[in-house]
Amino acid sequence: MLVLLDSQLVRQNKSIIKELEELFEILKYSEYSDQVKFDSSRIRGLDIYSGWIVETKLKFEVNSHRKHSRYRIGLIIDTIGNFGVKSVEDFSEAFKLEGKLSDENLLEMQHSDFNQGSGDSKNHLWAFYGPQKWEPAVAGSRGGWGFWEPSMEYIKFMIDREDEERLVASVLFTPRGIADLKKESGYSDLPAYISNTTPYGDTYLDYPRAKYASGKHYMPSKYLIEGRTQYGSNKNFPVLRYAEVLLMHAEALTNGANSSSISADEAVNIVRSRAGLSKLSGVTSSDVMDEKFAELAMEWGDRFYDSVRTGKTSHLNQNGAVYDDSKRYFPYPQAQVDLLPALQQNAK
Repeated sequence: MLVLLDSQLVRQNKSIIKELEELFEILKYSEYSDQVKFDSSRIRGLDIYSGWIVETKLKFEVNSHRKHSRYRIGLIIDTIGNFGVKSVEDFSEAFKLEGKLSDENLLEMQHSDFNQGSGDSKNHLWAFYGPQKWEPAVAGSRGGWGFWEPSMEYIKFMIDREDEERLVASVLFTPRGIADLKKESGYSDLPAYISNTTPYGDTYLDYPRAKYASGKHYMPSKYLIEGRTQYGSNKNFPVLRYAEVLLMHAEALTNGANSSSISADEAVNIVRSRAGLSKLSGVTSSDVMDEKFAELAMEWGDRFYDSVRTGKTSHLNQNGAVYDDSKRYFPYPQAQVDLLPALQQNAK
């Protein structure tokens, strides 16, 4: 925050916050006092900092993150830390009720049942990610369609590094999935935490479409508001998290960027400490990529884009799929090409 404290931008923001505080003080004496709440530490969302982060992610895609990080990411980390941004203590809960509008999320899609068991509800279609068959702890809770399946590669990677907390939070297992995992060389004796019953008491059963499901798109049935049965109901959708900003900063530093903010070691170890892992020293770009794989799995496809932009795509050739660079970009919709013939499809 040191860089921005004396800036005109922050002085203006402080003035706005002061006016809001005065307004809410007046509201205390109105008939609406029980319907409004003001917390200046939560004034964020799609503001300048979230915009900078999105811009930086785009810069990473075209490999210009060294220069960009020097002026942006370190500044963002210093600044948002002063506004109370920090990681949710429990990694699993960061994607459930405790994570809703939490200090970790810099940008999230807001959904709500309005704390009512019936009536209006504004929710994402979480059924897309839910199991086709399960035994929820709360009877009557509905499942889903079984898409967005975690990879065997990720599961084995996490077991090998003893990354229990993030694996349990990110992957939901079926009996068939556990049986197939045991068939893999070196995985016949699995840790006790590999189970088709979640820590919240929901049991995932075998279904045709997939062997594993995403834990980051899962809301335990016991967290559903009584009367609500839709899978994931009342769950927000995180878009940008503080942990990702830390890892972007570390990646830029290990690729030649400079910063007066925290070091790559410090950034990575903040993320690792929440997962209960030991600290690293002398962090490399490879270490950062591993940490991004562990931390961000099942969120926004970061692993695929990281692999493509760094040219390390061999691991994408699995389960009969073969990656080549022609798959890097989606083609223009033919309807748009017909309207604007000047559009040229990627020659590759």
